[in-house]
Amino acid sequence: MDKDKSVPILIDHRKIGKKLKFFVFSDRVGTGLPLWLPRGTIFRKNLEEFLNNVQNKSGYEMVVTPHIGHKKLYVMSGHWSKYGKDHFKPIHTSRKEEEFLLKPMNCPHHCEIYRSQEWSYRDLPKRFSEFGTVYRYEQSGELHGLTRVRCFTQDDAHIFCTYDQLLEEFKKVINLVFYVFRSLGFLTYTIRISLRDPKKIDDYIGSEKNWDKAEKAILQVVKEEKINASIHYGDAAFYGPKLDFIIKDSLGRDWQLGTIQVDYNLPERFDLYYKGKNNDKCRPVMIHRAPFGSLERIIAIMIEHTKGNLPLWLVPDQAVILPVSEKYIVYAKKILNLMHNYNIRVFIDKRNEKINKKIRDSEENKIPYMIILGSKEEKNEMMSLRRHGYGHLGIFSISYGIESILNEINFKTKTIKLL
Repeated sequence: MDKDKSVPILIDHRKIGKKLKFFVFSDRVGTGLPLWLPRGTIFRKNLEEFLNNVQNKSGYEMVVTPHIGHKKLYVMSGHWSKYGKDHFKPIHTSRKEEEFLLKPMNCPHHCEIYRSQEWSYRDLPKRFSEFGTVYRYEQSGELHGLTRVRCFTQDDAHIFCTYDQLLEEFKKVINLVFYVFRSLGFLTYTIRISLRDPKKIDDYIGSEKNWDKAEKAILQVVKEEKINASIHYGDAAFYGPKLDFIIKDSLGRDWQLGTIQVDYNLPERFDLYYKGKNNDKCRPVMIHRAPFGSLERIIAIMIEHTKGNLPLWLVPDQAVILPVSEKYIVYAKKILNLMHNYNIRVFIDKRNEKINKKIRDSEENKIPYMIILGSKEEKNEMMSLRRHGYGHLGIFSISYGIESILNEINFKTKTIKLL
């Protein structure tokens, strides 16, 4: 049985995701194809915005590529011969020579973006990033919630650099992965060096020389950074060796998330080059990296890791205002507008229900902050503040209450520096 299929029902991401209205599946749409509801979409977008901000500070440039590509693109990259059986069947058009695939990976598209113009060594490194949606025909028996789907979005990036820049770029990506893990609350992880299986050389593309250079680069970085990593033979990608990051969640389960791969082979297959110092044609080195792995999988893991109690900066609804009766709706709107000025995600529960019922429902929906308003709060321009999982915190001034919420939202950025 898969380790994630034995999850207790109370913390199963499928149950929590449905209850919190994050995502659903529909037989009419198709198995393994999640539909993201408004609250789940906010969760996704928050993760995207977080990583985009980190990447922007690290010199990445966003790109967008199509959801389909000509089959010859994936033949050229080697993915078709290696993983063709895992792709959706080709799409045929009225022109015999046209045969398209739903995009199974992003790297060939990024190679074509690099190839679209000439580069000098002064231009490198080029770091292209994309939240690219890809499609794989997983067997129906292997599908499971968001952890195994047929449509998922990778936090993909590809770095094109010179040989002399390779080690430094690789180290920067390692630091980025560490930063992402700490920010998401994954503090326990192991690192694995994935190399070729020397007994199955035919499973990999490229020359012995290229593989030796790529493997030595990873081993050198690990040594220089004093990283404790185990070596696993046979787990390399078919085009290059990689460094894999395996996190341990609150249930003690291991998940492979971040991965960094060194690739000398796709630049050759796509005939990529840059002009060197002597105006000669030089081949770039390619680094593949994805700190999350995929949005779907990281969201599933985070839901189960936190039991649905997401960090305040990620949760779709950060606060709810609970007026004890309709008389306090006007005061509630005043506080709502003030909180919106600080970009706090908050709404008013206007239902004609008793306050205890509203509190119970907010607790069940795992809304972090509950702001309770009655005659005392309105008269003194105060707010009664409750925190999910902690109970009543006290009655505070509006400014102090908002400041307290903002401090928790901004906690990660105040305590963690990007290396």
